[in-house]
Amino acid sequence: MTTFSERVYACVRRIPNGRIINYGGVAALVGRPRAARGVGYALSHLPIDTDVPWWRVVNRRGAISTSRVTGVAQRQRALLEHEGVEFNDEGEASWERFGWSPYE
Repeated sequence: MTTFSERVYACVRRIPNGRIINYGGVAALVGRPRAARGVGYALSHLPIDTDVPWWRVVNRRGAISTSRVTGVAQRQRALLEHEGVEFNDEGEASWERFGWSPYE
């Protein structure tokens, strides 16, 4: 039996380069639609050398949620921009252009 965190990591590994999904979307895909905070918790506890592309998970507005760890939000944005994700002046990415669903 897999844990919630393992299901989250497997789901996030499926997100293609240059695409984003929100925490609630991941939670729904792993069968726990009300567990968006749990997704954030699971992703925040990944080791530094992980193969899980955690930076592709953003908040429901398409923005990077602030982090208590210095520099993580800037690193996340840089990783997304490196993949071609663009942000508007409010720091939000377009769901129409960059959003991902496994059902596409």
